[in-house]
Amino acid sequence: MGGETMGLASIILVVATLYAAVGQAGATGYLAAMGMVGLDPATMKPAALALNLLVATIGTVRFARAGLFNWRNFYPFGVLGMPFSFVGGMVDLPPRVYYPVVGAILLLAALELARSTWAAQGKPPRLVAAEPPFLPALVSGAAIGFLSGMTGTGGGVFLAPLILLMGWVETRRAAAVSAAYNLLNSAAALAGTWSTFALLPPALPWWLAAAGIGGTVGAWLGSRHLPTAALRYMLSAILAASGLKMVVL
Repeated sequence: MGGETMGLASIILVVATLYAAVGQAGATGYLAAMGMVGLDPATMKPAALALNLLVATIGTVRFARAGLFNWRNFYPFGVLGMPFSFVGGMVDLPPRVYYPVVGAILLLAALELARSTWAAQGKPPRLVAAEPPFLPALVSGAAIGFLSGMTGTGGGVFLAPLILLMGWVETRRAAAVSAAYNLLNSAAALAGTWSTFALLPPALPWWLAAAGIGGTVGAWLGSRHLPTAALRYMLSAILAASGLKMVVL
């Protein structure tokens, strides 16, 4: 294994650990890391999706085993997420239009999530709904699926802050919903890119191993050990980093 492959594998391990702790799969982080080492853009999307699918699967299983996954919390978001991600993938908007807009949305979500977490310190825990309201969740899942299809992400990075800020699901269960949503949409996106599988880099097995280790450690920490406030701050930081990446493209 060459130095570049080992270096990228190390970065992927760290990215997978941080993202998996908050129910994310890391697509934006993997793409950024691959871009930094000058990977061929044609190989980046299928490779990132393969890593995303693995980490999302690990996260979904880990959060489910911890008793945090609830089908009723998830399916209103997921039922339209996959078909609308296909539709979004067919929309070819100029990057100068949608990247700044999506980046701004992520930055605002990061700011509000951090602000609300800070403001809640020392106060009684906020009451959350027994379950997400069906119709708003259905519409949100469809809209985020469409957005994730356009941007080539799993969608959980948009879904998690929404359901937290709306008070629909508590923090750890929101991470479980986000992981499952990422799994669903990543599988759909990867299936849509089957023609690019021949372009997958030879080093991908090493990167998958690194992502698997990081995803396992991160999901274990997030599902059982990290304090709720820490999870929310970590998600806020990830949103901010993803938003900045899109804004400066």
